[in-house]
Amino acid sequence: MAANAMGGTIIVMERFAPEEALVLIERYRVTTGQWVPTHFTRLLRLPAQVRAKYDTSSLEQVFHAGAPCPIRVKEQMIEWWGPIITEYYAGTEGAGMTMLDSREWLAHKGSVGRVVLGSQIRICDDADNPLPPRCEGTIYFEGGGRFEYHNDPAKTAEARNKHGWTTLGDVGWLDEEGYLYLTDRKSFMIISGGVNIYPQEIENLLVTHPKVADAAVIGAPHEEMGEQVVAVIQPLNWSDAGDELAAELTDFARANLSHVKAPRRIDFMAELPRHQTGKLYKRLIRDAYWGKSDSKIV
Repeated sequence: MAANAMGGTIIVMERFAPEEALVLIERYRVTTGQWVPTHFTRLLRLPAQVRAKYDTSSLEQVFHAGAPCPIRVKEQMIEWWGPIITEYYAGTEGAGMTMLDSREWLAHKGSVGRVVLGSQIRICDDADNPLPPRCEGTIYFEGGGRFEYHNDPAKTAEARNKHGWTTLGDVGWLDEEGYLYLTDRKSFMIISGGVNIYPQEIENLLVTHPKVADAAVIGAPHEEMGEQVVAVIQPLNWSDAGDELAAELTDFARANLSHVKAPRRIDFMAELPRHQTGKLYKRLIRDAYWGKSDSKIV
């Protein structure tokens, strides 16, 4: 909106299509872009000869947010577009914000940056006690903007701890230099046999497999363990969906993750339920496994 108010030209895609995005960058000599990691993944899935057809040299600044970006995906994007990529972490609540450029990210791979806009990040345990560096807990902003959820005082109260610090509901940790690393949404956590498992790490691995277009990992009911890790996969080619690919992905996960995090079940879906902006409606997938057939996108 700011660019538009200052006379800039805005290119808005009604629905993201990776090759069409490259067409538009070349045609309009786009200088600045806003993306989410899913867009990057789909761009990188294009054959090398297709990507090489389009001139993206007009790009001067690229911003992304919305979800943690797999390290290898971001490495490949920087190799392709150069060190012009800036990442940030924030929410419409206005509680606080972190940011880092490509130079910083290459020195702190996986981070979403250090805090900006005057607030301070605190990592807290379940009793709201601040944790030291490299300890995982709920992310809170101290001194950020105050907010309330419309007609939902209970949700507003849940977003504040006893110190008055506010959270967006995410889990993560800080390094000694104050760089923030996201683990996942707290509400997505899977508890299997008493072990806390965060799906984001598993999803970030699975989307790097050459036969995977998209992945969602959820906790599904399990009589003995309480929940089991289930990966729902959108194959790059639907003809690959089946037992052979499921076994291949299981072996891939076990080779790169602890076995407790490896999916116990792999299912396939022709297209995961994502908004056109790239946001994954994971709740719809999870609810289907828990028998909530009336779940809707809101």
